[in-house]
Amino acid sequence: MRVITGAAKGRVLKTLDGVDVRPTTEKVKEAVFSAIQFEIEGARVLDLFCGSGQMGIEALSRGASFCVFVDHARRSQDITKQNLNISGLFSLARVAAMDYQDFLKTTKERFDIAFLDPPYSKGYAQAALLLLPGVMTDSGVILCEHERSDSLPEEVMGFVRTREYRYGRISVSAYRKSESR
Repeated sequence: MRVITGAAKGRVLKTLDGVDVRPTTEKVKEAVFSAIQFEIEGARVLDLFCGSGQMGIEALSRGASFCVFVDHARRSQDITKQNLNISGLFSLARVAAMDYQDFLKTTKERFDIAFLDPPYSKGYAQAALLLLPGVMTDSGVILCEHERSDSLPEEVMGFVRTREYRYGRISVSAYRKSESR
């Protein structure tokens, strides 16, 4: 796993080990960043269920101004911090060691881009999507990676699914505020 482009281009990031770990593939990551390439510069980013932090780090490398990485798992927090050091982007980030619901219910921060890659088939995507609009800017985009077979809502609190990108059994759904489409 490596940073594709930008300030940290080519840096090799660490990943978590284990059968329950499912890092975003390079193909999916490239496609996602291609879709939002003109929205990254100066953006405030949220990497929810961050795992190794690769999506938020890619955004920072491409010019995002700040990223909050959220994960309740200590292993994920530690590897994200290591990867932020490897990439030289630690000063542009904060790692929040907490449950996604607690974070979304208590933060006062607002985000332009949110990456959401929860464990599949556990209902976390649906639950997080209900809370995410409350922390997004009006022009923000929510990008949710999920199993293609997962049923996600078409609309959540004014954010409408505008696109669904499909890559084998993986899909990425993009949500935007209905007025900003």
